[in-house]
Amino acid sequence: MRKLPIIRSPRGRAAALAAVLAALTVCAGDAVARSYPFGPHTRSVNDLGNQFVPFHARLWDLLHGRADGGLLLNWQSGFGTGFLPDFGTYLSSPFALLVGVFPRDRIDLAVYAVTLVKTGAAAASMTWLLTALRRGRGKEWAAVVLGGSYALCGWSVIEAVYNPMWLDGLIAFPLLCLAAEWARTGRRPVLGALLVTLAWVSNFYTAYMATLGAALVLVVRLVLEDGTRRERVRGLGRAARTVLLGVGLAAPVLVPVYLGTRHAYPGWTRAFAPAAWDDVAARLLPATYGFFSPALFLGTGALLLAGALAFHRAVPRTERLVWAGLVAGVALSLQWGPTHLLWHAFATPNGSPYRQTFVLSGLLVVAAWMSVASGWPDGRALLGGAGVLVLIAAGAASSALVTAWTFPLFAAGLVAVAGALVLARRGRYAVLAALLLVGAQAGQAAATTAYADRQRLGRLDDYAPWGERQSLQAAAVAGADGWPRYRTDPGLEQSTANDPLLTGGQGGAYYSSHTPDVLTRTFLALGAGWTSNGRALHDLDGPVTDAVFSVGARVHMPRDPHQGWNRPDARPVTVTRAEVPPLVTVRAADKPVRYGRSPFRNQEKLLGASVYTVPSTTLRAADGSGAADAGAYDYAVRPGTYTLRAVCPAGSEVYLWAPDLFGRARLGSSEEADFRGELPGRRAELRKLGDGGGVLDVSLRVARPGTVPHGAVGCLDRDRLADAVAGLKRTGATRVTVTGSGVRAELPPGTRGLAVLAAPRIAGWSCGGRPAGSYLGLVAAPVSGDRPVLDCAYRPPGLRAGGLAGGVALLGLVAVGVAGRRRGAAPGTRDDTETSSPRGGAARRSRVRSQPWSPF
Repeated sequence: MRKLPIIRSPRGRAAALAAVLAALTVCAGDAVARSYPFGPHTRSVNDLGNQFVPFHARLWDLLHGRADGGLLLNWQSGFGTGFLPDFGTYLSSPFALLVGVFPRDRIDLAVYAVTLVKTGAAAASMTWLLTALRRGRGKEWAAVVLGGSYALCGWSVIEAVYNPMWLDGLIAFPLLCLAAEWARTGRRPVLGALLVTLAWVSNFYTAYMATLGAALVLVVRLVLEDGTRRERVRGLGRAARTVLLGVGLAAPVLVPVYLGTRHAYPGWTRAFAPAAWDDVAARLLPATYGFFSPALFLGTGALLLAGALAFHRAVPRTERLVWAGLVAGVALSLQWGPTHLLWHAFATPNGSPYRQTFVLSGLLVVAAWMSVASGWPDGRALLGGAGVLVLIAAGAASSALVTAWTFPLFAAGLVAVAGALVLARRGRYAVLAALLLVGAQAGQAAATTAYADRQRLGRLDDYAPWGERQSLQAAAVAGADGWPRYRTDPGLEQSTANDPLLTGGQGGAYYSSHTPDVLTRTFLALGAGWTSNGRALHDLDGPVTDAVFSVGARVHMPRDPHQGWNRPDARPVTVTRAEVPPLVTVRAADKPVRYGRSPFRNQEKLLGASVYTVPSTTLRAADGSGAADAGAYDYAVRPGTYTLRAVCPAGSEVYLWAPDLFGRARLGSSEEADFRGELPGRRAELRKLGDGGGVLDVSLRVARPGTVPHGAVGCLDRDRLADAVAGLKRTGATRVTVTGSGVRAELPPGTRGLAVLAAPRIAGWSCGGRPAGSYLGLVAAPVSGDRPVLDCAYRPPGLRAGGLAGGVALLGLVAVGVAGRRRGAAPGTRDDTETSSPRGGAARRSRVRSQPWSPF
């Protein structure tokens, strides 16, 4: 088989070798930590297990034609939500398609493989960029080490490794710098714009940061080149055109994603607080971990070379000052509030506030390469670089983030790298020098990876990879599935906040950055629980809400120990079934109704019938004293034991609504129910306590301070609920058809009133060609006639505008390509492997090669 031309070149081989080195190093670190798939410890921490693995499972279903819904509409989560914003945020990277070649029950391994491939692609991209900025002939192996250093930076192996879509930004930065180089030299305008499109479609968030970083690199290159002011302005203009066309081509995804965030329920808001400088210094060293400080680890080799640049006399003085100033300026910008907001699109992130760290890592690697490509650093430069590193280590000495392994690894790496660079100046020892550099980099990065693996497990929530529990749950859901005649819910005893995506079904649970505001507020009114301040919605588990949302089958699982349930739970996997109305029912078109405070009354409004008794209550502490009020509607509780007394009609099902209760509740001898509320971040769901009537005493064991509503008890009459369900079935749809972009329902002849679809009325729904109405947060539209039909379609907000912008950008790109081809050969076009040299006394004039113009 013939080798690809790109692999036959020294630059191509260097890029490929860097990719392999980076991927193998990550595997080595995970193996040392005995992390999945190399050991028993799960790697699915935080949002990786809770969001990203389930979303990749849905992508697998889409690729294999097994998903309920399509690219536009997701019928599996939140009782029907838009999917294009989620796709554009989590799954639009071309690398994500790799999950389709794995078995579905190996979805965790598939996501791990995607992570490794992305890490390797970042190393290859940076290696290619370095040799494009300055060829450094004969030193391609040094570019391999530096490209690997970039892909294995602390931001990558500590933070992005469990946020795999961020790794697309790690790839995007060198690609966008390459596109900027082409714009500066007037080459490859079409391919440059397509690289911008690829970066912004893959992950717009980190692509924004990478674009800012690439712009800074372009400005430095323009400042250093030997050219006229007019040439520099024209270079900037071409770069701006490249970005506009590239982002415009990505608009069909970007605009719906942007509007998805606008329609989402507000998440956490945090004020930025800069990290202590000793912690910043510590994060440059191996084997450190911290959530609110920048993960700047890069490997001693890259840091030493970057530090040596300022003392390297083979590099022109102007170039040394400009690159050093750029690195210092970006480092300071991480710590200043206004520039922090600029890096993060003017919104402080909910989690780590240093998500732009990879750009600084990339700039340090570029500076290190400029030091090497101009000639191996001499003793003066190496001493100067070592002095910089010693100052960093001294500044980090007082940080609590430094571990017992940090300084030994740092010192060993410094000795190995310094020795390698001394040997590299003697040509016959190049192989030994390369081995020392690679060994130092790989060893430090693997150790940092292993340390971070263990630290994450101790500090963050973790989720089990696919195993027996998920297989049993998925089998139970598949066996009970009856969609679209009724929904099958995978259950309240969740493995993740996105169980409907992971194990199937059409449930209410949903966790995303795009969780719609209307969905969260509707669930809030109905008594649902949540985490992540309302972005992660728990399932609604009750007979009334099951009737409203047509949940005809519900899976019940043992509690998952990975969700913090430490008590043994030997309950079997069961499925309960219920008679429920169809997805589309009819209500009287009377005056509008509104939700109130009580979820019991709100459920009745949505059902259209009175089924609950909500008695008055009294709450007393263990010593018999009455609980104090917290405002007009709640009791205040503190850690301890309480008794909540109420009176229910005979034969009632008793439910407790205590959203701010963190503790346990029990009715008589019934099973104890767990409540995990701590408003506003956590909200406990309305739970069934048991059956009973007359005077009832509910025992509460409170673990944390909170509140209990005065109207906390609801007494459900099952007979009245059955009558209400029968009425809705009698007047509901006779036939329902659902697609990936809408729903069509045929209603009984002569039906008049308001047809209500059991799906949240998120932005984008239209019925009969007009914007859909809302019935207490659900999709609704008036119907009448001999053959009434509800025909509703869903189009994500911004899809039409994004498509129009993409079409205009495509026309612009075609015009650029045609105009360039008509110009034919472009005199004075610079070759991308020998770009302009810096100004200064020692500067060498760049090679200028006249060649045929090519868009690619």
